[in-house]
Amino acid sequence: MKIVRCLGLLAMVAALATSAQPLHPAAADSGSHSLDSPQMMPAIRTASVAYVTSSQKGISDDSAAQTRTANAETAARVRDEFLFAWNAYKQYAWGHDELKPLSKSYKDWYGVSLYMTPVDALDTMILMGLKTQADEDRELIATKLSFDQDISVKNFEITIRLLGGLLSSYQLTGDKRLLALAQDLGNRLLPAFNSPTGMPYVFVNLKTGAVRDPNTNPAEVGTLLIEFGTLSKITHNPVYYDKAKRAMVELYNRRSKIGLVGSEINIETGAWINPSSNVSGGIDSYYEYLLKCWLLFGDKDCKRMWDASLKALNTYVADETATGLWYGTVDMNTGKQIATHWGALDAFFAGTLALGGDRSRAQELEDSSFRMWNIAGIEPEEIDYSNLTITAPGYPLRPEIIESAYYLHQFTNNPEYLDMGHTFLDALVKYCKTDAGYAALRSVQTKEKEDDMESFFLAETLKYLYLIFAPPDTIDLKTTVFNTEAHLIHRAW
Repeated sequence: MKIVRCLGLLAMVAALATSAQPLHPAAADSGSHSLDSPQMMPAIRTASVAYVTSSQKGISDDSAAQTRTANAETAARVRDEFLFAWNAYKQYAWGHDELKPLSKSYKDWYGVSLYMTPVDALDTMILMGLKTQADEDRELIATKLSFDQDISVKNFEITIRLLGGLLSSYQLTGDKRLLALAQDLGNRLLPAFNSPTGMPYVFVNLKTGAVRDPNTNPAEVGTLLIEFGTLSKITHNPVYYDKAKRAMVELYNRRSKIGLVGSEINIETGAWINPSSNVSGGIDSYYEYLLKCWLLFGDKDCKRMWDASLKALNTYVADETATGLWYGTVDMNTGKQIATHWGALDAFFAGTLALGGDRSRAQELEDSSFRMWNIAGIEPEEIDYSNLTITAPGYPLRPEIIESAYYLHQFTNNPEYLDMGHTFLDALVKYCKTDAGYAALRSVQTKEKEDDMESFFLAETLKYLYLIFAPPDTIDLKTTVFNTEAHLIHRAW
């Protein structure tokens, strides 16, 4: 049968490939311990997009061959859609943060470009074997991107998109220019942590270090350790790990007596402003990083915080209803239910549960999210799960339900997640594709488009969609984690 190869990736990274080394026990709990020499990420498996999984051993040769061929064709199709979107960015927004696909123009987040889309998209290109595009993109970033800008940026967004993207691409390519940019950015972001509690301010000026906005949320406080911790491991400087971990621990220590966090906190006083608790936007990736920082760094504090948090969530926030398993919104202090809302951002939690080992609950939750997707043929931003009605109709090209399908397919080999992947891809092409990239939807009910293609569409949505159909061992989840922007970080220390 025909073998579909990921073009050029093996040649790009094979010379840098090493086997993952076990985390040294003495360095497992804190960024303050001695650090081993950094290593590059082992070569991503690129021999073929055609493969046989262990679950297919009992399947006839003809059936297995058909599955391999179909998966290879779909992976190639996703790669083609990535190229279509990237080429539209190149044509209409080259050197700027994001493409505006309807007006065929661009936008920059802070008035000057921080090359958001180029940085976010680079490791997806490498993963897909798009060597020509990756080399051109990497050269653009290395020669044009500068953080010496008198602008106040959102610490959380810049960390997950730019710091995470630079570190991932450095691990994949060994280009020290990317590491230099990452370290420069990390240093410029450090003043954000200079609060009385050690939890970060929302905004920090990249040139002056001035900070502002003490009212923040758990996601913006607790979604920093993968990136800052990795910077510590690679540079042998523990300050990044220590500050990001302290922020996470300070937040955790302010949980309620029943083990939940709220949705808004003042980082100067440490007082909660909003006691609403859920797994949705504003809290979501805090929980994700508790688990992933244990898996990436072997940090036992993170494991302890994850286990306790998960128990509280399953006790007070999980909601078994006639429409499925969901996680609602409750009062952090009492556990009393406040709302029965579930959204596109919440859909990440099925994948996190699967990664943490609770495959049964993860599958139930993904089924619920897929039920939400099918209400209007593509995912709304939010529904009321008590009656499956749409409460927020937009779709900004979010990846979370696709991310969860990827994890569940990896861990179960269940073909239903391939079927989901086809549903996601077909809907994206049908409703969001334009003649210049992909556009968000103002409403999934009317299918009216919005003039926006966020960088995470290339960093996350199409990456996870590709990985559903790529060989199962393309990414080794025993040694690699994805940050919340889907940037691959390999445990190479």
